[in-house]
Amino acid sequence: MSAPRRNALQTLRHRDFRMLWIADIIAILGSQIQNVAIIWHVFALTGDAFQLGLQGLFRFVPVLFFGLYGGVIADRRDRRTILVVTHILLMATTAVLMGATALDAVSMPLIYAVTFMASAVNAFAGPARQAIIPALVPREEIAGAATVLNLAMQTAQFGGPALGGIIIGTVGLTAAYAVGTVTFGAVIIAALLITVRERIVIESANGLTAVIDGLKFLWTTPILLAVMSLDFIATFFAASITLMPIFAEQILAMGPNGLGLLLSAPAVGAVAGSLVMSLAPIPRCPGLGIVLAILAYGACIIGFGASSMFWLSLLFLAGSGAADAISMAMRHSIRNLVTPAAYRGRIAAAHTTFARGGPQLGEVRSGWMASLYGAQAAVALGGVATVIGCLLMARLVPSLLHYRTDPVEVPEEEAVPA
Repeated sequence: MSAPRRNALQTLRHRDFRMLWIADIIAILGSQIQNVAIIWHVFALTGDAFQLGLQGLFRFVPVLFFGLYGGVIADRRDRRTILVVTHILLMATTAVLMGATALDAVSMPLIYAVTFMASAVNAFAGPARQAIIPALVPREEIAGAATVLNLAMQTAQFGGPALGGIIIGTVGLTAAYAVGTVTFGAVIIAALLITVRERIVIESANGLTAVIDGLKFLWTTPILLAVMSLDFIATFFAASITLMPIFAEQILAMGPNGLGLLLSAPAVGAVAGSLVMSLAPIPRCPGLGIVLAILAYGACIIGFGASSMFWLSLLFLAGSGAADAISMAMRHSIRNLVTPAAYRGRIAAAHTTFARGGPQLGEVRSGWMASLYGAQAAVALGGVATVIGCLLMARLVPSLLHYRTDPVEVPEEEAVPA
């Protein structure tokens, strides 16, 4: 008889996990404020949809080149140290934009350079942050920890864009960058104070060998490959964040405050979806749940692209956020449960490459399509492609629909020990 299925919020009783969870909320809040400032800054400087979309390319290239190696570093080095160093660097990159904005010395090359550097740093910070979590909670609570972390992210993404829009509209871009700079310090403090009960060091001849070893594991674990591919499909075709200034200013006529609300709306739904996933038992058929959630996500993106009413647009965006949060919680649960400890960093890095590469390349696609056919057509057609891509993936990998998991009964050799 299996043990009772746990409420995910119970993972917060662990001090070290709770500290990092709170720090993540603060840091992601600041990161979201910074992101709003950057896209509004680009729109103010250029007014060009393609330039907005090009931001995605400068975010993706570092992920492509450094993402998997960042996973190797996370498996070889102390993950707390990685978090401290990377977040100091993130503070520095944001401070550069803050100073340049205060001196009225911002240019598009500078914004692109800072975007590139921040993305490169995150290629190392992301795998370390994800890989350290299973060492902070017992093995049977790993799935719940992933769900609660998703709740933290969505909560910060709910407040960050709205707060960013208010700061930009009332105080200015310099203040928005200043807030972003300070908030990265929360992760630095948490990383210095937590105690990690486990240290896994991989034994490989060199970084390339370790990367190849990680890719072999991913390729021979179909459920992981299918889940990451679905994530890429959805985020590539449905990406529309960098077009939000166009929707806020030209289609819905709401200005920077409206931009903040549009960017916050998905997170409002995501918080609701994350709360549901946190309070409910971990689903026994997460693969099927992922497919259904992504279909709902695509449908909401179609609705948003077709809408010209502000509140209806917010409703569709909130729905897309709820669907994405539900899908994300189940994706993270599967990844953490089936990945052995020695591969955590590299699989987290592969996940980051898929999860960040999809939307960042997708922003280039949406910016290009918007410059040709308009922002609404670019978004709606992306939603249609998301639905079609999800259905094709479900048909090509039928085992995804039938995949079952129980976080308590996962075999020892397949689970992540704590």
